[in-house]
Amino acid sequence: MLSSELSLKEKGRTDFSRKWNETVELFRAKMPLRKHRCRFKSYEHCFTATEAVDWLHELLRRSQNFGPEVTRKQTVQLLKKFLKNHVIEDIKGKWGQEDFEDNRHLYRFPPSSPLKPYPKRPPYQKDVIEFPKWDDPPPGTSQENIPVRPLVMNPEMWYKRHSIAIGEVPACRLVHRRQVTEANVEEIWKSMTLSYLQKILGLDSLEEVLDIKLVNSKFIIHNVYSVSKQGVVILDDKSKELPHWVLSAMKCLANWPNCSDLKQPMYLGFEKDVFKTIADYYGHLKEPLLTFHLFDAFVSVLGLLQKEKMAIEAFQICCLLLPPENRRKLQLLMRMMARICLNKEMPPLCDGFGTRTLMVQTFSHCILCSKDEVDLDDLLAARLVTFLMDNYQEILKVPLALQTSIEERVAHLQRVQIKYPGADMDITLSAPSFCRQISPEEFEFQRAYGSQEPLAALLEEVITDAKLSSKEKKKKLKQFQKSYPEVYQERFPTPESEALLFPEKPKAKPQLLMWALKNPFQPFQRTRSFRM
Repeated sequence: MLSSELSLKEKGRTDFSRKWNETVELFRAKMPLRKHRCRFKSYEHCFTATEAVDWLHELLRRSQNFGPEVTRKQTVQLLKKFLKNHVIEDIKGKWGQEDFEDNRHLYRFPPSSPLKPYPKRPPYQKDVIEFPKWDDPPPGTSQENIPVRPLVMNPEMWYKRHSIAIGEVPACRLVHRRQVTEANVEEIWKSMTLSYLQKILGLDSLEEVLDIKLVNSKFIIHNVYSVSKQGVVILDDKSKELPHWVLSAMKCLANWPNCSDLKQPMYLGFEKDVFKTIADYYGHLKEPLLTFHLFDAFVSVLGLLQKEKMAIEAFQICCLLLPPENRRKLQLLMRMMARICLNKEMPPLCDGFGTRTLMVQTFSHCILCSKDEVDLDDLLAARLVTFLMDNYQEILKVPLALQTSIEERVAHLQRVQIKYPGADMDITLSAPSFCRQISPEEFEFQRAYGSQEPLAALLEEVITDAKLSSKEKKKKLKQFQKSYPEVYQERFPTPESEALLFPEKPKAKPQLLMWALKNPFQPFQRTRSFRM
C-alpha cells in the first residue's frame, strides 16, 4: 500500500515539474537583462523586481496553461517561490530566506541550473480497458475440467458458415444471454466512461492521471440518474447535504433582488456578511470539491482549453467520477458564482477587487488543489475555475452521447440472439452433415407461410385472452385485421365465423310504465283548453 501511494505521488508531481521547468526555462531565456546602478555601483546582466513582475506576468497571461486571469499578485507569489528555490538571487547572491517585493531591488540569475528533476516512474503496461465477457463463468468457478474441442476452419465449415449468402438457410437456435446483474452494469459504466476519457485526453494509459482502482462506478450511475429537474444531484444520505444556513445564504446571493424589494434586509454591509459566511464554510472543507484523487485528471484537461468543445466534454466525464455530495456542492456553488457575476444590481462584495476576480480567488482553493503543496497550484486552480464558471451549465450536464452508448450496450447484452451452427466460433453445436438446396418457389413459400405461424399464434392469444373486455378485444382484432389481412382471413373466413366470437346478447325488454298503472281506475280529467 505504501509503495502504491508513493508511486501515485510521484506521478502527480511529474506534470508539475514539467510545467515548472518550462516556465523557468522561458523566464531565464527571454527575461531582458541590462546594466543597472545601485548606490554608486554598476551591475551587469541583472533586472529589477518590478521588471521581473512585468515580464513574467505577461508571459503567464499568454500561456495556455494559465491564461489572462493571472493577477499581478499571483505573479509576485510565484517570483517569491523562484527566489526560495534559487531560480533567481539578489544582486549580492542572497536567496532562500530573502523576501521578494514589487520594487526596484536588483536580482540576477544564478549560474547553476534551477530545474527540478523528473520523478522516475516505474515501467508499466498500457491499460486496455476491456468489456466484460458474458460467456466467462462467475468468479470462484474453475474451468479446469471443462472439455474444449478446438474448431478447425476447413473449407466445408467455411461453406456452411456462409451458406446464408448463397441462399441456403441452416438450422438455428435462440440464445438467451445469462442475466445481466447489477455488478455487470456497474462494470460497463466504469469501463466505457474511462475509455471515453482516455480517448479524449489522447493518453496511452489513464495511469498517468488517476488510479483506476479508486474510481467508483456507483458514483457515476448515481450522478447520471439521481438528479432533479434542474440537473442537480439528489443525495440519498441527507446528512451529507449542505447545512441549511449555508444553503439559505447561497440562495440569498444567487437570487439577489432589486433594491426596490422591501423584503430584502438592506443594512449596510449585509451582502458582504452573507458572502463571508459562504466563503468560511467552503474554506474549511477537509478536501477540495474535485478531490485529491482526481486532481491530475482535471489538470490534464487544461491543455485542451484551446479546443473548447473537447475540454468541455472531458470536464463532463471527469465530473461524473466525483462523489455525489461533491458534485452537488460544486453545482450549487458554480450556479451561485455565475449568477453573482452576471447580476448588475449586486453591490460590491469587496473593496479593490472586481466581482469576477473575487469569486475566482475566494473559491479556487476549495475547488481544486493537490494534496502536496505545488508551486503552480494557485495559478492552475484559477485557470480551471474561470473556465468552469464560464461553462458550468454545459460541464455539469450528463454527456448524452456516453449515456446513450452505454444504455444501448446493456440493452444489446440483454437481447435474445439467433445463432447458427459454426457462427461466432460456436463449438457447442455440431454443424449439419449436409445442406439441401431448395427451389425458388419453395423458398418463397417458406418465407411467406413460415412467418404466418407466429402471427396466427398471436391472433389466438388475443382471441382466448379472458382478461380483455369485449370492447378491447374488438379493437385489437380490428388492428390485427388491418395489419395482417391474410392471417385474419384464414382464421375468420366468413362473417358468421367472426360473429360466433361475439354472440349477440338478448335485448332487454322495455320496462312497463308502472307509473301509468298506479291508479288504473282514476277517471280521466280533461285539461283546460287553450282556445280563446
